[in-house]
Amino acid sequence: MKKIPFPQVGEEVQSSAPRLTGYAWLSIAAALVTIALKFGAYVLTGSVGLLSDAAESLVNLVAAVVALIALKVAARPPDEGHHYGHGKAEYFSAGIEGLMIFVAAAVILVSSVQRFLHPVALESVGLGLAISTVASAVNGAVGLLLVRAGRAHRSVTLTADGKHLLTDVWTSVGVIIGVLLVALTGWERLDPVVAAIVGVNILVTGFRLVSQSVTALLDAALPADDVAQVTTVLDQMRTPDVDFVELRTRASGRDRFVSFTVLVPGEWTVQRGHDLADAVEEAIAKALPDTGVQTHLEPRGTP
Repeated sequence: MKKIPFPQVGEEVQSSAPRLTGYAWLSIAAALVTIALKFGAYVLTGSVGLLSDAAESLVNLVAAVVALIALKVAARPPDEGHHYGHGKAEYFSAGIEGLMIFVAAAVILVSSVQRFLHPVALESVGLGLAISTVASAVNGAVGLLLVRAGRAHRSVTLTADGKHLLTDVWTSVGVIIGVLLVALTGWERLDPVVAAIVGVNILVTGFRLVSQSVTALLDAALPADDVAQVTTVLDQMRTPDVDFVELRTRASGRDRFVSFTVLVPGEWTVQRGHDLADAVEEAIAKALPDTGVQTHLEPRGTP
């Protein structure tokens, strides 16, 4: 069996962790700014819808802190206790973020029911909505940046955090529309109704994050595009004498793992088979960076 061509146990490596943790710090800063703005808007207006929006920003802050920790842990190289690295730490971050969303949604729904039963007139609606709009713009800009960075670096933590912020933007848009309609129609119970809809939407987001994390922790296969690149490399190197079977893939955070069996003629020397396996592994690692490749050499005709 071939060694994995990425950092080995105890080896010092150059990591992109500083760049990724920088994005996490940006997310934390954005969460603090939006919390201050949204709670200010709630204090001015008394809108439970704006309160629910501010509560979700608290979740954003917790999620950003968890993301920072997860990115630091995931960037650690393999060690004696973790031969395949620490990449799966990112999945825990996304899962914890999903669970925090459930908590925020529960608080929002309870507040909505109470306010529906005991409606309160809104105040300073114009200023409150203006502040909430600014907070939404901050979330939108940071969310887009995190999603792009997550896709570029294949970080599930950054992608999940960015998608959560973008969901928060749509939540804020719904709340702003609801509060505006209350001001125009005078129907005070519309505010908690909108807040309840926001709570349900947040629950859906949380469920998706948790389910995706669970799936990833169960060693899901690489995405179809990645598998297609591996298959292309193997097809290019396949000959009448050489074949590749039993292809298996899995992801662990930003790291990808590929294993397969190399079938060669039984009369080949060990050195010739070794050289072929090296060439195949190097070609796959070039096509898919951060990929650990394991091969098993067997003579053709083996059951």
